[in-house]
Amino acid sequence: MTAVSSPVDLDDAGALIEADREGALRSAALAGAQVRAVATAVDEGVLGRLVDLRPRSVVIVTGDGRSSRAASLLVAALGDRLGVPLVRSTGSPPWIGPLDVVVVAGDDAGDPRLAQSVDAAARRGAEVVVVAPEEGPLRAVRGPRVMWLPPRIAVRDHNTLLRYLAAFVAVLGAVAGGSWKTLLPNLSRLADLLDAEAVRNSPSNEVFHNPAKSLASSVNGRRVVLTGSSPAAVEVARHGSEVLLRVAGAVVGAGELGDVIAASVRASIAESSSSASTFDSFFHDEQLDGPPPPLPMRVIVVATDVDRAMTERRIAGVPESELMLTDAGEALFDGDPARSDFEIAVSTPDPATLSVLDTMSVLATRLDSTAAYLQLMGGN
Repeated sequence: MTAVSSPVDLDDAGALIEADREGALRSAALAGAQVRAVATAVDEGVLGRLVDLRPRSVVIVTGDGRSSRAASLLVAALGDRLGVPLVRSTGSPPWIGPLDVVVVAGDDAGDPRLAQSVDAAARRGAEVVVVAPEEGPLRAVRGPRVMWLPPRIAVRDHNTLLRYLAAFVAVLGAVAGGSWKTLLPNLSRLADLLDAEAVRNSPSNEVFHNPAKSLASSVNGRRVVLTGSSPAAVEVARHGSEVLLRVAGAVVGAGELGDVIAASVRASIAESSSSASTFDSFFHDEQLDGPPPPLPMRVIVVATDVDRAMTERRIAGVPESELMLTDAGEALFDGDPARSDFEIAVSTPDPATLSVLDTMSVLATRLDSTAAYLQLMGGN
């Protein structure tokens, strides 16, 4: 069998940095900075009009890209637990009014759909938060009820998931009341967690100590499917599939855990009845025997530590499967982070105190770094 070749050795930090001419690794590592920038804007009083508003609903209008995925992740994680209806939409609904909060988010300030949504919501008296560049047609749509959270940290478009998620959490935190406010992650602590994950995934860490490098190495040249143990984890899996395709050209499937398990078992049965079950790479000659059979499909399951035991039982019969966890018992929380040339102050909270969004944010950032490393390896 011919091994998959890579133009860059993942353990050669100097070669990785030299090959990263587009700044893919740096962009993927700035998730914590984006969250901290949103927290700073909140401290400056940008969302002061929303404090203790108690709205009838919070409507999130998104454009294409990461804003849409961030809204889906938020609804999947918290939509059924909040004290206010959380609605995801592609435009301002006709029923909104002065009792509602509308968040309009997107990367393209020239998207007419976003501009129309801001204008419609403002005319109907709703409180409007715009999470988009303050330029183009969007900048012309202003009003006394329009608040702005423009990007303060420059990253590549596919690495903006955490900026949007942090902005949505900030809006919910401003209007939150009662016990459900405790469901929202603390943005400053979340930024620390993401910085810690960036340190672990830095080029100076070897594959064995670097979860993003390890994942990139395991999926390179393979048929891979991402899935999740919960609705929020499935959204992170879909984010990973989209980013891996866009950045590294890797065609990685994503779907619900039940569908992936059924497909994997079916594929395993088909492979066991084919020539793949008797294939021996040592005696195989491509000129005489033809191309080797494809490697088995690899299944990667995004999960939280709470779901770990149940998910392990569900995938026990799935060959070539593994859980993607935050590794809470390792470098993130034991006060001894993986060795790195970069030293930053990071918090070390008890893993039991992490919210679903904390965990999903860390894993989404890891997938961003994985895509960057896979791109430097030559993509698929």
